[in-house]
Amino acid sequence: MRGRKVLLVNPWIYDFAAYDLWAKPLGLLIIGSLLRKNGCRLDFIDCLDSPMAPARRSWGQGRFHRQIIPKPPQLSSIQRHYARYGMTPEEFIERLGGVQCPDIVLVTSMMTYWYPGVVETIRLIRERLPGVPVILGGVYATLCADHACRFSGADHVITHDGVPAILDLLEDMWGDPPEYVPDPDDLDSLPYPCFDLVPDLRYVCIRASRGCPCSCTYCASGYLCGRLRLRDPVKVASEIAYWNREHKVSDFAFYDDALLTPRDHACRLLEEIIDRVPGVRFHCPNGLHARQITQEMADLMRRAGFSTIRLGLESSDAVRQQESGGKVTSDEFARAMENLHGAGYGADDIGVYILCGLPGQEAAEVIETVNLVKAHGGRPRLSEFSPIPHTGEWDEAVKVSRFPLTEEPLFHNNTLLPCRSGGLSSRDYDAIKRSL
Repeated sequence: MRGRKVLLVNPWIYDFAAYDLWAKPLGLLIIGSLLRKNGCRLDFIDCLDSPMAPARRSWGQGRFHRQIIPKPPQLSSIQRHYARYGMTPEEFIERLGGVQCPDIVLVTSMMTYWYPGVVETIRLIRERLPGVPVILGGVYATLCADHACRFSGADHVITHDGVPAILDLLEDMWGDPPEYVPDPDDLDSLPYPCFDLVPDLRYVCIRASRGCPCSCTYCASGYLCGRLRLRDPVKVASEIAYWNREHKVSDFAFYDDALLTPRDHACRLLEEIIDRVPGVRFHCPNGLHARQITQEMADLMRRAGFSTIRLGLESSDAVRQQESGGKVTSDEFARAMENLHGAGYGADDIGVYILCGLPGQEAAEVIETVNLVKAHGGRPRLSEFSPIPHTGEWDEAVKVSRFPLTEEPLFHNNTLLPCRSGGLSSRDYDAIKRSL
């Protein structure tokens, strides 16, 4: 593999709305760093990055550059603008022309219903780099593998963990075995992701674990990531210290699905951060498990520099909490909020995710959950339900949805509220949003 040229591409988002909450293609950048460790030369184009984007907030998040484009016919009924987020196609074509012709192109993917951006990205790659193999991986490629094989335009589609699959595929393609193969049971055997390829690096995404011990019916983490695997807290802190020291990065976003689990592991990580990397900020866009937030944990989080707290409550309904996986109860949520406030966090620091539009869900349930969050000093964050293939909720979602979910991933779009029941009208939904 030594001397081979690899182009990494993060495609556009095509949607009604998008916002950069520390969004970087961590999996793609890890694979890139692994290939570089095996002697490959890398280029990276992030289609979400554009010099025309509005100024970033001080912590790195902000708005993408937005271009209004025609809606797909399947979404024509939605009375909102549909947009391409990121650089213009002309800029992408220019960037493609500026890289040395690669031996392969690796394209990642995110939400299933963002696939039009993937298709357009691959189409332009094929036009400008004819004959170069294109390999697609990521979330859409895994959750909708058949659709991706039929419609993405990629030569190869890789599902689930792309690390062993990409090494095997490239060995077959090039007849050249890798010099370095990481241990699949040891996340610390992977090199640091190649964030050095990101221009104007404002933040770095970190993972201290992969997978989740919970089995929430609305979440695909188990299917995408498998069993929970933990990194050594010392090595996680070392990685954070490296980016802070060598690249002057002060903001870090944890991409873990279960950062605080198990609790003793999380406490060791926080203690290492406090000792070795003072003065940095941490953000938790994926949400934290409230059950794990004791007073000790909340105090450690505060001392470590956790600045953006997001909790996953989803619903205050006891039956739904139990039937959807038993991740948290309302009493556990209340104790977590008390502990966070005791550590010095205010209401503006703590966002709480609430699911809206679940199959069979009525407006009263969402309103009750919003009121519970406010009563305990948190900021409700409404998350419109998106039906996800290979989750426990999928079959019921397919049954109740007014859209053919199995035929077209565009109908997974949460803007549609595709599984909204009669007990949650459009008027109810608008009233809930105004109440936040």
